[in-house]
Amino acid sequence: MEADWEIEIAPDAPVIDAAWEGYVDLRQGPVHIVEIREADQLRTLADTLIRLNSPSSPVWTVKCDVWPVDGFDPDELDADPKQAAQALGCYIDLIPVCAEIPSPLDAIVDWCRQLCLRLRSRPLRQSRVDTIVRRALITSDTVGLGITAYVTACGSSAQEAEEVLSSALDVLADSVLAIGSTDQGSPKYNQDIVGE
Repeated sequence: MEADWEIEIAPDAPVIDAAWEGYVDLRQGPVHIVEIREADQLRTLADTLIRLNSPSSPVWTVKCDVWPVDGFDPDELDADPKQAAQALGCYIDLIPVCAEIPSPLDAIVDWCRQLCLRLRSRPLRQSRVDTIVRRALITSDTVGLGITAYVTACGSSAQEAEEVLSSALDVLADSVLAIGSTDQGSPKYNQDIVGE
């Protein structure tokens, strides 16, 4: 799988808003997934959101969306042009569980690097994940850092693109859960990722 990360924290850059009025707190239980319209569009997105909001997850989710992608480069998805007739995109905003204790930028960036290393080690062509570190409005008066994960997948048909996107979302959830979290600015990783 292709994967990369970047930082967008300039004053005019997008901000993750966890205090928006449509926020659904899936940490309160997976039963609330029915309140997220996008989860109806893609069953695997619902499963991914539930996993990323589980008690064992180092993050919780804020917003998501799914859309058809036009004008993409098959090379960026490690895809043969014949496998790139259709593409789907998805994003999920992620907030570290310890966001109330502001993590230094270095810790969030290191977490993204480790995530990308893990994602790149997975043999899933026709897909990529781009993680972007952003400022995040955690509550109406708490600002921290979060991550927007963009997942893109393609296929020779819309159905194949959806299947690849579903697999990519599974890999993303697996990787996030395997890495661990940042705790008071100090990255904590599962032993098997250290040194990759």
